[in-house]
Amino acid sequence: MKMHVLSGGRLRMKKSVYFPDADRSETIELPVSCMLMRHVQGNVLFDTGCHPTIAENPEGRWGGLAKYMTPIMAPGENILTGLKAVGLDPDDIDVVICSHLHTDHCGCNEFFKKSTIVVHARELEAAKAPDALASGYFSADWDHSMPMKVIEQQTDLFGDGKITLIPLPGHTPGTIGALVKLDRSGEFLLTSDALSIRANLDKDIVPKNTKNAEQFLRSFDEIRRIEAGGATIICSHDSAQWDSLRKGKDAYG
Repeated sequence: MKMHVLSGGRLRMKKSVYFPDADRSETIELPVSCMLMRHVQGNVLFDTGCHPTIAENPEGRWGGLAKYMTPIMAPGENILTGLKAVGLDPDDIDVVICSHLHTDHCGCNEFFKKSTIVVHARELEAAKAPDALASGYFSADWDHSMPMKVIEQQTDLFGDGKITLIPLPGHTPGTIGALVKLDRSGEFLLTSDALSIRANLDKDIVPKNTKNAEQFLRSFDEIRRIEAGGATIICSHDSAQWDSLRKGKDAYG
């Protein structure tokens, strides 16, 4: 199995969202990471990133949210372009794992019409709640006709230990990560927004965009446990780590 690191876009936000002591005028750039796993039983995509239109017209899709989470990627920097660069298109993806249903993580779901969408039950519940829009959920991102596999607990995706989905709630009620086991490169834990930026874990900082701080810190404990077992932790929005990763065709195997 190979794992490709692909861009789902790039954002700018106030640094104080992730580091409460930061000056409110200071901003931080956040890459949006997506991962493609080429498993013998099918191509698996972990998150689909931002919708292509937000590079040029973010308000058209996100409304007021674009003031707080500002897209700064060039037009064409999205998961569709990333897949094309490794010789695939959306119809080649068999499974899309939704770490959670915030717009910068599932914005391109609509293009994966032949995929099965995997999501946690509590996340789907949150996305359907009356306050969903205020909580960062847009039905245009996730409410489509593709079949959904709804999970409620740790799940071995193919039954061979290669891709294991692990609940990491706190940022949202149903955030899930994926423990990916590669033959040569070892284990990787894709944390999504359970750990957006590495320094939050190192300093035990709970970001402001956290739904449940107690659950979030318990997920930190789980991330630390998995890291102690030898896994490489992949954060969802860490610019320094992003710069250090192989990208596109230069896959981990």
